[in-house]
Amino acid sequence: MKLSSRLDRIKPSATLAVEARAKELRAAGVDVIGFGAGEPDFDTPAHIKDAAKRALDAGQTKYTPVAGTKELRDAVARWLSDAHGFSIAGGDVIVSCGAKHSLANLFLALLDEGDEVVIPAPYWVSYPDLVAMAGGKPVIALARAEDGFLLRADALARAITPRTRALVLCSPSNPTGAVYTQADLEPIARLCVERDVLMISDDIYRTLCYGVTPGHVARCGEEARSRTILVDGVSKAYAMTGFRIGFCAGPRKLVTAMETIQSQSTSNPTSIAQAAALEAITGPQDSVGEMRAAFDARRRRMGELLRAIPGVSLVEPRGAFYAFPDVSAITPDDLALTRVLLDEHRVAVVPGTPFGAPGHVRLSYATSMEKIEEGLGRLRAGLEAIRATRA
Repeated sequence: MKLSSRLDRIKPSATLAVEARAKELRAAGVDVIGFGAGEPDFDTPAHIKDAAKRALDAGQTKYTPVAGTKELRDAVARWLSDAHGFSIAGGDVIVSCGAKHSLANLFLALLDEGDEVVIPAPYWVSYPDLVAMAGGKPVIALARAEDGFLLRADALARAITPRTRALVLCSPSNPTGAVYTQADLEPIARLCVERDVLMISDDIYRTLCYGVTPGHVARCGEEARSRTILVDGVSKAYAMTGFRIGFCAGPRKLVTAMETIQSQSTSNPTSIAQAAALEAITGPQDSVGEMRAAFDARRRRMGELLRAIPGVSLVEPRGAFYAFPDVSAITPDDLALTRVLLDEHRVAVVPGTPFGAPGHVRLSYATSMEKIEEGLGRLRAGLEAIRATRA
């Protein structure tokens, strides 16, 4: 059977592949500790699950408007307005089946064949593929470890061409945990305004910052705000990854175009999940702070254990729930390394190459402290064994 040439542009998700392999081994009875999954290990808070149950009992099981219920869109607009300090209207919001779906709709609505999107590396593995699926060209700009994995304006300037439509920023970052301050973002926003480049701000981890005040490009002046598109959702902040609800807020013309695309793909997001998301962002917020405090404790412990391994260097993560150590002093082949760690040492980490950073690995600390202690012990033993064979 002949398949679409579109498949030549994209690759399966490396993070999902690692987690799937770890699950296969566990199903076969192998004791594997996984640091691959990009989702909170906490249960969805009870009041959110109760809202989903109430929606079922109330018969909220029919189609909703394609862009989401008016109640949820208005609530999202208030939630984002409160978070960022400027006014967003409900009509400027579209609800989709997860933030990844929001990004897919966005690139399909925004890009013509050959249009370019600048993506700082290290990057979330799906950004280049989502751009390519929409016919665009991902252009990679290096965010250096010595700069804390933060993109600098000079690197962005070198990446921008007459075909550049947008820049993608993710803060806090997946995979590095880097967080941009307002001072970091001002020169980037000025350059994007000068070059008329849209700024796509992936804010899915914005509630998970540790000891740093995050900035936002939309707060860099009115011209920057008019060129900013916000992508957010409930997956990370409220431990709702399986509910698949994401949001996009931006210029009305773009949001309407995304609605047209969504109308011919998924139609509306799940009605019951929308009811749960409404409760998440309007109900009690205690769980957000509790999860953040737990992640912070795990972050600090994982950092201590990683920095104690000879040959490993780590830029301190300031947000999200990932550590992204450099292991190139032990072996430059992170792809082979992760296979050895999983098959021989029963610890699952994600290679850095699919994130645009060979020689690194990504570990999620969205797991228990007990597993962090045990898993980092296995990781150290594996790295030391590999180092010994190369000595």
